Amino acid sequence: MAVSPPVCDFGAPWHEFSLPGTDGEIYTLDDVKGPNGTLVMFICNHCPYVQSIIDRIVRDVKAMQVAGIGVVAISANDVRDYPEDAPEHMKTEAARHGFTFPYLYDETQDVAKAYGAECTPDFFGYNADGQLQYRGRFDASTRKTGPDDAKRELLDAMIQISETGFGPENQISSMGCSIKWKTA
Repeated sequence: MAVSPPVCDFGAPWHEFSLPGTDGEIYTLDDVKGPNGTLVMFICNHCPYVQSIIDRIVRDVKAMQVAGIGVVAISANDVRDYPEDAPEHMKTEAARHGFTFPYLYDETQDVAKAYGAECTPDFFGYNADGQLQYRGRFDASTRKTGPDDAKRELLDAMIQISETGFGPENQISSMGCSIKWKTA
């Protein structure tokens, strides 16, 4: 079942974290934030919505990084019920797609809860002051990759944020698989 998160809560603060990456290192917000903005995205390996855009994400992240935007991906799914999202598979996924950004595992799911993440993919775009300015979709893709000429909504928003400190007023919510929360 597809889930769409709420629209952007402009100005909401980012949240600190300390999480292990697929490279064996521990990353904090200070390690990943960029001088001109930061993108925190919640993704996972198995979600068809993520898979339909993962190569486009890698492409657009490179442009963001050139613009001084820090980028991090976090997977928070319950790996007991979704073993394909386990850290060893995350490492394979990152290598297969050539991630130029850390891919972190939120085993406790506390970081995902702090951010209010609801689905994969779920994008949180912050300005240099750590204020939320974008919580929209990547592009018009769904479970299937959108057209080659699809408007690059996330990239455009993040570049605007890096240049002005403010995201676009009108944003279309992301859509994806629900975060796979642990049961008590």
